[in-house]
Amino acid sequence: MSGSRGESGPAGLSGRRALVTGSARGIGRRVVERLSEAGCSVAINYLTSADEAKGMAQALTDQGSSAIAIQADVTVEEEVARMMERIDAEWRGLDILVNNVGDFLIRPISRLESPEWHRIIDSNLHSAFYCCKHALPMMRRGGWGRIVNMAWTNAEYAKSAPETTPYEIAKTGVVTLSKSLAVEEAHNGITVNVISPGVIDTSPLSKRVREEIVQEIPAGRLGTPDDIAEAVLFFVSDRSSYITGTVLTVGGGWHLGRYRYYKESVL
Repeated sequence: MSGSRGESGPAGLSGRRALVTGSARGIGRRVVERLSEAGCSVAINYLTSADEAKGMAQALTDQGSSAIAIQADVTVEEEVARMMERIDAEWRGLDILVNNVGDFLIRPISRLESPEWHRIIDSNLHSAFYCCKHALPMMRRGGWGRIVNMAWTNAEYAKSAPETTPYEIAKTGVVTLSKSLAVEEAHNGITVNVISPGVIDTSPLSKRVREEIVQEIPAGRLGTPDDIAEAVLFFVSDRSSYITGTVLTVGGGWHLGRYRYYKESVL
């Protein structure tokens, strides 16, 4: 499989080698598709969705792209290390890492069990650290790299979150990790940025719940995986080569707060 780093594709991505964690479904799947369309070789990481991941890899390969599916639990460092070793063996390096994995849980602290706490922290924060740690040597070797980590709306601001505490803590940690790596790796030609999604339409919602959420979003709609994928494409392209340590909120204004009150009182 190609390991070259050509500049002929869209946004200079032709021939780049990319890994997207948790990419058999949802946002990760769309990110993989867009990177492949831009000319990247893509590694589709999955934990349990083998059929979806392997099916997508085969479909992309049939279309003339370079794609592999790799099973790994990214909350376990040893499995991350093995995944990166396979990528290095296949492609002789890695240029792009998108840390997309991250479980979500709504539960008051008083009813939160310790295994649930650890699962949320592990899947959102520790997985990002392990993947960055084991991808960076390949990027340094090539003198070029793009890391995009997923946070959550307003994760860069400390605040109370009584029903989503471990998730908010983990995502705030992702922002700190990303900004710290951005400083450490800039001289190696590696950028590290964060995307903070708002409410993205990746699962079935009842009509009532959907209407209530949309009422809080100034843009008047839920986000889509395409909205996030386009932001990823920007951060990994040459267009953002002088941008690092940045948090980009993709949420249709949802993060700005109290929109329903404003709309009902003023508009």
